[in-house]
Amino acid sequence: MHLHNAIPSGGGFDELTSVLCVHGSNETARAFVPLLGVLGLERSVYAPDLPGYGESDPAAGQSGVEAGVNALADFLDSMRIRSVDLLARGDGAEIAQRLAKQRGTGVRKVVILSAADAVSADLPHKLLATLGGTQPT
Repeated sequence: MHLHNAIPSGGGFDELTSVLCVHGSNETARAFVPLLGVLGLERSVYAPDLPGYGESDPAAGQSGVEAGVNALADFLDSMRIRSVDLLARGDGAEIAQRLAKQRGTGVRKVVILSAADAVSADLPHKLLATLGGTQPT
């Protein structure tokens, strides 16, 4: 799985809850790259290309949603991430919601971006307010 990420300068040991970004079917994880720098100041942020998108290989024998949920669950397990906030765009929201249901209390928040959010200049500030954290100066 190809991954874009940002990690706080302190190495992430004192950080807030990690963020896992879930892109829609008409895009790749590059859609989240403009947010990584801001969100990555206080938390680890991971934006993987889902199976069959961008630079990630497709998953054999699984549908798009099923493959996405399984790949992200495997990623969280391999990284030993116990608590995560999910940030989803487009139809990545279905994957995020299914993952949240599967993981139960391991998912703290699910934030679904609308089309209007995607073009909003103040999106990083809105996300910091929603997810919790300090405002960049």
